[in-house]
Amino acid sequence: MKAVWLAVGLLVASAASAQDYAESDGAMLRFLDKLTSVTGDVTLSRGQAAQFGRLVVRLDSCRYPVGNPASDASAHLTILDDATQTDLFNGWMLASSPALSALDHPRYDVWVLSCILPEAATEAVEGE
Repeated sequence: MKAVWLAVGLLVASAASAQDYAESDGAMLRFLDKLTSVTGDVTLSRGQAAQFGRLVVRLDSCRYPVGNPASDASAHLTILDDATQTDLFNGWMLASSPALSALDHPRYDVWVLSCILPEAATEAVEGE
């Protein structure tokens, strides 16, 4: 019976924490070509794609904590190899832990820097 109550408690806590995140209109990403050491930053809107070398990166979603908008972004990305149209990555990346769910590519690296915050959230962060 304790296991049931523990499971219920975890589900309730999980649902409560899911409500603490807001959807952003875009995200800032950073690219790295490991062969040439060239880096680049790009800001993408939801649904928009950018090309870096052979990679095509599409931002599907970006979420941030409502209570601390500048703290941690999580973005859902779809990354394709442009030459072969092979799906290289399709999932969530965390700004605070880029290695937790990362693109596994011998030449390129992509990671999330932050979500694009609405004006109200930006003013709250600057006022701290």
